Amino acid sequence: MIIFPNCKVNLGLHVLRKRADGFHDIESCIYPVQWTDILEFVENNEQNSKENELVWSSSGKSIFSNAQKKDALDHKENLIYKAYAIIKKTHKLPALKVHLHKQIPMGAGLGGGSGDAAFFINAVNAKFNLKIGIEERKQMAAQLGSDCPFFIENKVCIASGKGEILEAINLDLNGWHIVLVHPNIHSDTRLAYAGIQANANHAELRSLLQMPIYQWKDHIQNDFEPSVGARYPEILNIKNQLYALGATYAAMSGSGSAVFGLFNRKIELKVKEWDHYSVYQGVLN
Repeated sequence: MIIFPNCKVNLGLHVLRKRADGFHDIESCIYPVQWTDILEFVENNEQNSKENELVWSSSGKSIFSNAQKKDALDHKENLIYKAYAIIKKTHKLPALKVHLHKQIPMGAGLGGGSGDAAFFINAVNAKFNLKIGIEERKQMAAQLGSDCPFFIENKVCIASGKGEILEAINLDLNGWHIVLVHPNIHSDTRLAYAGIQANANHAELRSLLQMPIYQWKDHIQNDFEPSVGARYPEILNIKNQLYALGATYAAMSGSGSAVFGLFNRKIELKVKEWDHYSVYQGVLN
């Protein structure tokens, strides 16, 4: 079975308060973007395969951060492997071979790893007729990361709590062009949180998003941008370049380091400085 897990961007990200459990309450609008990885899994019928075993391989972009060494890590730390382990606690699964061709950069604030795991949960459920309901799949995904549950339904929503509480929002960007630029910087989420001051006095994001898009620039913000941008000036430079190209709205996604711009038309990208960056251009659904 071959599936194409997509990524997401954050339209605004408010960090409201630090919780007693050490996490933060946030508010963000999450929007799916069709920059995808390629994930394939098949039953492993080889004689030496063990029951309930996942054999893993990958290609394309690295699935490890800049600070990690591939040969020092166990593949069992991968979210897909963890998703497989969670499912088989309560459902019978055959041995599988899984291959991931990574196209969405890691450490970019795009939810690439989370999307891979959530799409895997959905696909295994469908392939083997496990009859796991949506809410149970979301609960499984929540064990893997705060933004994993979003990808189970993969629909635009407002995320709150740690990011796992999802509510529908009537926001349609169908036909808007998006440019995503990742400057090959791995932004560490823990460092990003350490560099911000929580603020519970933001205007409600749901209301701000009802403004015309040309007004978003002055009202909708990502609380991580100032501190992450100070650490990596390239991020703010990319944002400014997107506005110079005619973006109606531009922002960093998540805790960085990818930056996106929304355009009301297709544009020709001729930015020499981006030659060594990962760049995606597409149309939103």
